[in-house]
Amino acid sequence: MLHTSRQIVDNDEKWRGILRGLNATFHHQTVMGKQVEDYISEQAGIDLTRVYDQYLRDVRIPVLEYRVANGSLQYRWSNVVSGFDMPVEVTLAKDRYSVIRPTERWQSVKIDLASPADFKVDVNYYVTSKEVPPGS
Repeated sequence: MLHTSRQIVDNDEKWRGILRGLNATFHHQTVMGKQVEDYISEQAGIDLTRVYDQYLRDVRIPVLEYRVANGSLQYRWSNVVSGFDMPVEVTLAKDRYSVIRPTERWQSVKIDLASPADFKVDVNYYVTSKEVPPGS
């Protein structure tokens, strides 16, 4: 979950500062998980509430459902808490990752891949991906 949070922040210097800040801010204190979650979200400048709801309070692993056809990628999250909207990096062009922002609703984006088999999800995100047939 922390590594996935780091991927979302997408700035290692900022992420190290957040981790160091946790130590400085909460040094020799008993804290609640919510305090840590709020601190990370505030310092990152990103609302990570749904990410923490998914990874800390739910047993399901998010599934990125997708379809590749006619130069287009259709995608959405399934197996997630309501409102889950975590960005994730995928290949939209050969050997190059780009960020998409799936929600529980189908979205689409143009791709430049020779084959649907060239589509990949960055392994640094703790998610599962699943190709689904049209009309699902």
